[in-house]
Amino acid sequence: MSKERILVVEDQPDISSLLKIYFTAQGYEVYTALRGQQALEICSKTPPNLALLDVNLPDMEGYDVGRALRASPRTRHIPIIFLTARGERRDRLIGLGEVQAQYYIVKPFDIEEVHTIVRNQLEEARRRNQLHPVTNLPTAELLNEQLRQLLTASSWALINVHINGFETFTSVYGSVVGEDVLRFVALMLNEVVSELGGNEEFIGQQSVGQSFLITTVPERSRAICERIITRFDEEIGLHYNYRHRKQGYIEFVDDTGETRQAPLMSLSIGVLTQDDGPFADIRELSEISEEVRQRALIQAREQGKRSFAVYGRSAG
Repeated sequence: MSKERILVVEDQPDISSLLKIYFTAQGYEVYTALRGQQALEICSKTPPNLALLDVNLPDMEGYDVGRALRASPRTRHIPIIFLTARGERRDRLIGLGEVQAQYYIVKPFDIEEVHTIVRNQLEEARRRNQLHPVTNLPTAELLNEQLRQLLTASSWALINVHINGFETFTSVYGSVVGEDVLRFVALMLNEVVSELGGNEEFIGQQSVGQSFLITTVPERSRAICERIITRFDEEIGLHYNYRHRKQGYIEFVDDTGETRQAPLMSLSIGVLTQDDGPFADIRELSEISEEVRQRALIQAREQGKRSFAVYGRSAG
């Protein structure tokens, strides 16, 4: 399981340092931001599991950071805890009501009490199986909720990204290195979507297997897919040893004891939009998405290509 990520947004260096040192010692991966805009940039590239927000920031109020997190499909599930000197009733109502933070703690605070609250919030998220244990991407019900919204939305694109050859890779290199590949893909998807997308995008991962789902608007889907394919094909070789990378395949022993060859990992991507509907429910949407993704794999093999994308259920 990956370390859970905590984002500390605090403009006072001594408090920021205290929180980072303490939570790092407790086994968390801690990011810090002195400004609100910096915090939002971090969240767009590597969404944390939980955010600790001060209200008084140099460039914006912490409430504005919280509102931005709640407005984006990629970050609206993140638990927010305010740590602030502003303890008036009006401030609490904004933080807990309007921003929908989980807790509002007034400074000075007891750091062990803060840790207890943080731990409970993260445990609750794990109990609900909201985040993938390796990549920390939304999964299970969070993913299904996003798919349900597509059923009634007027303009959307669903991008189904699958890692081909992942099982063979892990059988040769081991599950730990396989988890590194999943984290690499998750980070790469976040970077591409942050670069080419907007606030509408969502990135999730299936609970089981090596498939990722991105929701975006139709006009951005092709550019996002092309960038994903380019980056994956250029960078995936770094996860292989020199010999496998140079020869372009790996050797493995199959169930009969025979030594066989398998190409380096690639991506098959299927893209649906609202024009491919209507869909009765998320089960039908998911099944059609997987059918289109499977066609991408077949066409890639027929055309001698590595990663490949197919756009639309009627694409040839």
